[in-house]
Parts: sequence; C-alpha cells; structure tokens
Amino acid sequence: MTMGKRRRTIARGIDGLWQREVGEITPRSFAHRVGAAEDLVLRFDIYKKLKKHRGCVNTVSFNGDGDILASGSDDKMVLLWNWDQGSVKLAFHSGHTNNVFQAKFMPYTDDKTIVTCAADGQVRRALIRDDGKVDTVKLAKHDSRAHKLAVEPGSPYIFYSCGEDGLVLHFDLRTRSATRLFTCQPFEHKSRLRPIVHLNAIAIDPRNPNLFSVAGSDEYARLYDIRKYNLNGSPNYGVPADCFCPAHLIGDGQVGITGLAFSDQSELLVSYNDELIYLFSRDMGLGANPVKVSEENVDVDSKPQPQVYSGHRNCATVKGANFFGPNCEYVTSGSDCGRIFIWRKKGGELLRAMEGDSHIVNCIEPHPHATVLASSGLEDDIKIWTPRATEPASLPVNIDEDLIPDRIACFAIDDDDDDDNNDNDDDDDDDGDDDDDDDDDDDDNDDDDDDDNNDDYFDDDLDDGSDFFFDCHNNADGGSAADIDP
Repeated sequence: MTMGKRRRTIARGIDGLWQREVGEITPRSFAHRVGAAEDLVLRFDIYKKLKKHRGCVNTVSFNGDGDILASGSDDKMVLLWNWDQGSVKLAFHSGHTNNVFQAKFMPYTDDKTIVTCAADGQVRRALIRDDGKVDTVKLAKHDSRAHKLAVEPGSPYIFYSCGEDGLVLHFDLRTRSATRLFTCQPFEHKSRLRPIVHLNAIAIDPRNPNLFSVAGSDEYARLYDIRKYNLNGSPNYGVPADCFCPAHLIGDGQVGITGLAFSDQSELLVSYNDELIYLFSRDMGLGANPVKVSEENVDVDSKPQPQVYSGHRNCATVKGANFFGPNCEYVTSGSDCGRIFIWRKKGGELLRAMEGDSHIVNCIEPHPHATVLASSGLEDDIKIWTPRATEPASLPVNIDEDLIPDRIACFAIDDDDDDDNNDNDDDDDDDGDDDDDDDDDDDDNDDDDDDDNNDDYFDDDLDDGSDFFFDCHNNADGGSAADIDP
C-alpha cells in the first residue's frame, strides 16, 4: 500500500469516527465504512487464543450479532465463547458419536438453536433452554460422514446438509422429518452401478436463497434451484440449474472440491483439492450438463474465465475458503503449511500469509460486522485475529518454498479408498469408519457413555477463574448438556 493511499485511509477513518461520535452514523455503519481498508488487513495479528477443546477444532461460527462464537471439535463437544473476553459461556456434548464437523446458529432464535453435523453422519439440533440446559436431538443420518450444513439466511427453520453418501437433505425445523432432495451423481459413467459424488461442501446464495451449490469428489460445483425441486416423476430430479468448472479441469478425474462460499454479490468461490481457488460469476456457468457441452465442442475457453487465487496448499484435509470484508473485498483460506492466506478479491493479489497453526489451518470465519477473523485447524485452540499490529506486515520471502518449521508438506489423498476420499484423516478417531456404520439404535445409546465423560471433560480451571459444573439432561434421542457457572 502506498503512503498516499494509507493517508487517505486514515483520513476516511478519522472522518467516520467523528461522524460516529456525533451520532451521524451508527457504530455498525462505521465498521462497514472502514472495515475494508487494506491497511487493517496488513495489521492482522492474534488477539486471543481460545483453549478448552481436547481435540482438533473443525468448525467455528459467529452468531448474528457477532458477540458469540460457536466451535466444534474431535472431542464431540460444542462450546459457545465470549470470544472478546476469551471465556466459555456454555459447553455441551453434541450427542454425536464422532468428530463434530460443523456447528451453526439458526438465525432469529435468540442464539438458542444450533444445528450440527459430524463424522458419524448424523445431523442434530441443540436447543438451549431458559435454565441453561441443552436438549439435543437427531434429525437425520447420512450413510457416511456429513461435512457441511448450509443455513438459509434470515430463516430460523430452513437449512441443508450434505454428506459423503452424495445425499442432499433439506430441513424445516417446523416439521419432524428431513426431505431427501437427491443423491449427487457424476454426469457420465460406464458402470451399471450407480456411482455417487461424495459431497464435501454446500452453500446458499445470500442474495437468492432459492439457489444453493454443492461440490465434492469431482471437478464440478453444481448450482440448484429449490423452486424446481419435484420428487414425484420430475425428469429434472437431481439435475442442476448450472455448473461451474475452470476450462482446464473439465474431464480431470484427479481433482475434487473441498470448499464453497457465496459472496454478497452471488459470486461462487470454489476451493479445489491439490489445485487452486477460483471465483465464478453467474455468466461463467457451463449449463446443466457440462459433459454435453464438451461433447458438442462448444468453445469453453471463449467464456469469461474465473479469477484465480494461488500460493496456498490444499492437499491433506477438507479445507474451506471464505470471503471477508463489508462487501466481500477479500478472499481467505487456510493451508497445509499452517498459514492463513488473504488475497484481494479483485485481481487475486496475495496480501497476507499469517502463521495460524503448527500443522494445518482448515477453517477461517469472518465476523459478521467487524474486522475480525476466527481460525482453527489441527491444534486444539481457536485463534482470534484483529488489526492490532503497530506496523503493517509484509509477505514472507520465497513463500512457495518456505514451509514453516515442523510443518507437513503436501501429500496426495488416496482416491481409491472411499472412506478416506477428500477427508481429513488426521481429524478422525481411529474408529471413525466403524462409527459411520453404527445402527440408529446404537446412536441412541451413545449419549450414556458421553455423560460419563462430562464430569472430567474440563479438569483445569477457566482462564478467568470460573468453575465448571455439569448438569446433564437427556432426551429420547440422546444428547447432553454441560452448564457453565458464570
């Protein structure tokens, strides 16, 4: 950033600060006005480390107001943090029998409803009662690991899940059952069997919540329109409205997709395993059947090409990518080298490569209003990043060759093993594959074992001196809660 641009940024910030203090703009408007300043991005540094989990932290998610952070881990616990103070507000056992992969707040529920998915294939809902206890209930179960959920913006009821079984489920919390939308299948196959695309990611377009995208073990990000869904006799059952893929990856059977995200402008961010990150606009779509387009010799290269973001490594785990900034001005991703990468969305210039984990960074979550990031990876802590450094940072020298000491190098995933395909084996328990095959009856009994572990889950004291006590409540479908003494 040039000195002149930095001066202009500071001047705008001072002007906005004055307007905020005299009441001309709200604090949130002020945060949006200055939050995109590149100088702030260059000053990101660790503000706090949140440490209470006893395993890899696989998911972090802010509530709508941004004052609470939810996290889930290999320890099967869900923790709700006052991230600014660095303290735990509430901890409860998720009810899952294997690693928690995602935990998200449902909007407009006063932060009382949280939905989760996990390596056991279950999708569960946690309901925080007024007395602080938590009821958890199983809503559905995939036949294999369920990696991601997508919550409809502004809806306290609607969300989706996807799993390695290729199944996409639609949930409405006002009903008692999930709707099986479709099983994602390759566009062409020669086997008599019905192969599936093992799904790793799902995302909803915030500008048009009728549209959602899924992606997994092949090269295509598929876009669907829920308004066209018709289970009974529809010839378009399971057929996407559009597909996206870089031209050079069409027909490449060696790549897969680990992460998806929509911007506020309906752009689709796609992170490829052992490849790069691409940003697609709607005019870059290949249509409902990209294989047919290829066979008809349509000049795909003549279409607008996606923006590319490079420099990171995405080989070893199921890794997401995300936007941040008040208008999604930046793109960010974790990396196998343990860094957090931040690019300028327009043009793809790499701005930051911050040391975020001693092994791998998997998750980066932007604060909904402020210039704050939360990150997690193979370590058992969560890092909160704010623009607090006194001087702007510069990129490491020779970043392509400069692995941080003791970091693992990139390695290929064994695509021949379905259970290991495109997933984080380091995150899974040794018995994770067996848990996926458990009967539903077994799931209902697992919570009794979890309750036995609650009493000694937190042997150490909270950083702020608070004590934990546990009062577990089980329902017919299992689940338990751990209350925290304020």
